[in-house]
Amino acid sequence: MIHPSAEVQTPNIGPETDVWQHTVILSGAVVGNQCNINAHCFVENDVVIGDRVTLKCGVYLWDGLRVENDVFIGPNATFTNDKYPRSRQHLSVYPRTVLGEGCSIGAGAVILCGLSIGRKAMIGAGSVVTHNVPEGELWAGNPARFVRKLQEDDKIS
Repeated sequence: MIHPSAEVQTPNIGPETDVWQHTVILSGAVVGNQCNINAHCFVENDVVIGDRVTLKCGVYLWDGLRVENDVFIGPNATFTNDKYPRSRQHLSVYPRTVLGEGCSIGAGAVILCGLSIGRKAMIGAGSVVTHNVPEGELWAGNPARFVRKLQEDDKIS
């Protein structure tokens, strides 16, 4: 389902993916199967989104981002793709940021570019991530720091 107010320029949208109101997905983006892309999202050209990914409202994905399967991105999470941005000066290649399979990014978290968030890791709401986050760990704060290793009863399968 693609809402009539959404602007989806790419033909690369997987089956059973929903795109909601006022969302823009540019022509070079790839979006997997059974994703839920909520209202007021933006997906730039050099972005690859896996299967069963959820983007909550107000998420903007910039060039260089790779989102693996089963990732959750909370409302208004923010991503960057240039360490030293200047108006009207564009990089020829953007740093690669990878969100590992099954990880969760909390609402309002900020993820700096060129980092990896490990498989099934979790980032607390409002955190500012400045370093790679290993698999299966909970990080929170500003700057985000290791809190604990996640357990099976944390409802992460």
